[in-house]
Amino acid sequence: MNKDLHIKKILIAPLDWGLGHATRCIVLIRFLQKLGCAVTIAASGKIKKLLENEFPGIMFLHLPGYEISYSKNKRYLVIKILLQIPKILKIIRFERNWLHEAHHKYGFDAVISDNRYGFYTTATTSVFITHQLCIQTNITWLDRMLQQYNYRFINRFNECWIPDLNGTLNIAGALSHPQKLPAIPSKYIGPLSRLKKMDTTILNYKWIAIISGPEPQRSIFEKKIFELASKMPDKFIIVRGLPGENEENFISPNCAIFNHLNTEEMQAAIAQSEFVISRCGYTTVMEVLSLQKKAVFIPTPGQTEQEYLAQHLFAQKWCYTFNQEDDFEMQLREAVSFNYKLPEINAGQYKEVLNDFVKRL
Repeated sequence: MNKDLHIKKILIAPLDWGLGHATRCIVLIRFLQKLGCAVTIAASGKIKKLLENEFPGIMFLHLPGYEISYSKNKRYLVIKILLQIPKILKIIRFERNWLHEAHHKYGFDAVISDNRYGFYTTATTSVFITHQLCIQTNITWLDRMLQQYNYRFINRFNECWIPDLNGTLNIAGALSHPQKLPAIPSKYIGPLSRLKKMDTTILNYKWIAIISGPEPQRSIFEKKIFELASKMPDKFIIVRGLPGENEENFISPNCAIFNHLNTEEMQAAIAQSEFVISRCGYTTVMEVLSLQKKAVFIPTPGQTEQEYLAQHLFAQKWCYTFNQEDDFEMQLREAVSFNYKLPEINAGQYKEVLNDFVKRL
């Protein structure tokens, strides 16, 4: 059979550390389908529900997630994560064996892992997606050690795709621009955003609050947003980040509340809102910046990546930021008067990379 006529079979597996890894894969899956590829998704739980909603009819394979949990107190987050390392390593070994069996059964032309370290095989082309090449902990010796371990896993893949801009004007700063890249071919594919900027001047809401992240911090953040909305006269739209859930436990006359919004609904909701309030998860950052929306990013306490990213963007005046322990109402008043300098970001660079990738398979 002519190689060019062969339908390329691609397996993609996003990490379940929040919903961001899954949502940024949406744009890749859509473009791969546009290129004529048969895409299969490996997932479970909330991210499977999210992606099933976006891609009805696509083939899914059940792959258990890492199911990482956070601590309520930021001082204990690092310890909490360290205590889960044996569990993480066990899952990495499991997904490696899982992929070996899946590839033997389905014969994929390539596999794409979004931050799943064991999701590679020597039997076919394996790609690793990450923006965290230089993990930030605020402890220099630990940063170096973590980067060595990080690269040890990444270098087992065939390619590394970095969802950021190359050069000094970028989104993730030192996180994605280390002094030395991994040994495998590494490519900056530009920011990934499933959302498109809409031409609308109708602002129905002052704030859209997007709640996300692992528990228990997701619920803690949600509680603070509900308390804020009940005190302020401004109109809110609140997205709880709970795909598949039906129950809503907060009612306020100035709020529209949704457990989950699909891509088109989220795009419209953000377009109708003047400001975005959210965690400083990298996927959310990419999407908000691509829409040129004024954002207030509140890092997950103790999650040093988000804390670094929020300060990096704040220094460029691309966002306003404050800590979860601060007075939300007072800080939002500051955010309204903040002098934003929003960038114009090209979010289509990934298309060239994927086009070339599929041609080489």
